[in-house]
Amino acid sequence: MSVATIKLSTKGQIVIPKEIRDELSWQAGTELSLVSSSAGVMLKATPKKTGRKLEDLMGMLKYDGPSVPIEELCKPVEYGSDWEDTEYQSK
Repeated sequence: MSVATIKLSTKGQIVIPKEIRDELSWQAGTELSLVSSSAGVMLKATPKKTGRKLEDLMGMLKYDGPSVPIEELCKPVEYGSDWEDTEYQSK
């Protein structure tokens, strides 16, 4: 983690030193969030939005069988005695 001392310009601008930009992989155009607190400010990269919404993903996984009622999906899973012999058991 690097530390740098910088000055605020007359227009309220700062320059993030190259070594810190490189360390954080911040390129020109990186969107940043500035969060203020009583201790000062924190500058962090805003997570990139993929442009996808949950609605965009609906229907992505195809299922050809009959509809399964919600009540059936929410039932607890009961494992039989053969569970111990399966390859799915955590090791």
